[in-house]
Amino acid sequence: MREETKYNKLIRDKIPEIIEKQGKIAETTVIESEKEYRTRLMAKLKEEVMEYYNSGDPDEIADILEVLYTLIDKVHNMSVLEIEKTRLKKQKERGGFEKRLVLKRVWE
Repeated sequence: MREETKYNKLIRDKIPEIIEKQGKIAETTVIESEKEYRTRLMAKLKEEVMEYYNSGDPDEIADILEVLYTLIDKVHNMSVLEIEKTRLKKQKERGGFEKRLVLKRVWE
């Protein structure tokens, strides 16, 4: 009798093949709803960010970017170039994070 592990999470496209090459069986389903796809991508983004947060492993940044690029392309129907233009505009207007500034208080 095989041992079962449950996941119920969005996975990369080739994961079932990788699992089956290990002699295991993968049960998958396809998300039909755009709303559910977005919801699961957002959950995956949170998962990947937490993995990076907990490990500090820069390889996790690649996973974060993969999710972000999918959100940009498939959910928002934009290009990475469009997002990069927005990022650069915001950087020009508000700056980046190079100065390591921490806002402590503001008096009115």
